[in-house]
Amino acid sequence: MSHERIQTSGAPAAIGPYSQAMRAGAFVFCAGQVGLDPVSGQLAGSFEDQVEQTLDNVGAVLAAAGLGFGDVVKTTCFLVDLADFQVFNERYGRRFGDAAPARSTVAVAGLPRGARVEIEVIAHRSEPRPADQPA
Repeated sequence: MSHERIQTSGAPAAIGPYSQAMRAGAFVFCAGQVGLDPVSGQLAGSFEDQVEQTLDNVGAVLAAAGLGFGDVVKTTCFLVDLADFQVFNERYGRRFGDAAPARSTVAVAGLPRGARVEIEVIAHRSEPRPADQPA
C-alpha cells in the first residue's frame, strides 16, 4: 500500500518530525491538532476559542486530503482538564452533528505550546467523489 503525505498551510505546520496527515489507501490518519492560529502561530485564548481553532485546523487538514468531517470514523481527544468536558462536547458536537465518529477522550498532564485541547482523527473515503463535489 502506498503512502502519501498531506500538507496544508491552512493548519499549523508540524512542530516536530511528523506530517500533518498521511493517506494510506482509503484512510487518512491526521496528526493531533491544537488551537494554534496557522498564520500567527499564536494559541487561541479561551478554552472555547482553542476548541474552535483546533476544529478549524482539523478541518483544514481534512480538506487538504479532499475530505470533510463527515468522513471521520475515529477521533482521539486530549483535554488538560476534564472539567472542560461539557464545553468540549458542545463545540465538538456542532462540527460532527449526527454522524459523530467513534471517539476516545483522555485527560493529559500537558499538551504542546500550553494548549488545553488536542484532537487527532482518522478518516475514510468509501466512495470516490466527483471532482466538482465538495468534501
